[in-house]
Amino acid sequence: MSSKKDTHWTLLPASASDIASVRERCRQLVRRRAMVSAGMAAVPIPGLDIVSDLRLFSLLIDDINKEFGLSEQQIERLQPKFRLIAYEAAIGVGGMLVGKLVTREVVMQLLRRTGFKTVARQAGKLVPLAGQLASAGIGFYAFRQIGYQHVEACAKVAQELIAAGVHRQPA
Repeated sequence: MSSKKDTHWTLLPASASDIASVRERCRQLVRRRAMVSAGMAAVPIPGLDIVSDLRLFSLLIDDINKEFGLSEQQIERLQPKFRLIAYEAAIGVGGMLVGKLVTREVVMQLLRRTGFKTVARQAGKLVPLAGQLASAGIGFYAFRQIGYQHVEACAKVAQELIAAGVHRQPA
């Protein structure tokens, strides 16, 4: 089987193995974007890391939602009972960004609440020479963790929907 993106389903992964495959692809995507975020954090231009993180993270959330068939548009195409299950499952797993249109404001609230860059800035003040590297490392770890949490939330919502009877849709 090729390593290209598997897009056989139009709404949701159809099985536990499909969910596992999508989960791993999304985790790889999270790691790649976290590396870009870390690289931007190491650049000593004030505010550049915040602006890039806002953009990177909002794109990441959208991409993960789409991979799992859980973007706002994809969920709207579900039957009403399955839409309700999707949103209830998202709330149940704490996936506040599952099935939502991600705006800069939502991402900024999430980053503020998690202290995403505050810790990195503190490290930069404490260790002036290695501040950019410390900021990059802490930023990578935080970005990756937040991304992984979203991947897991999407996987759980997809599992709930499969358990509820949503099946593969014809292309």
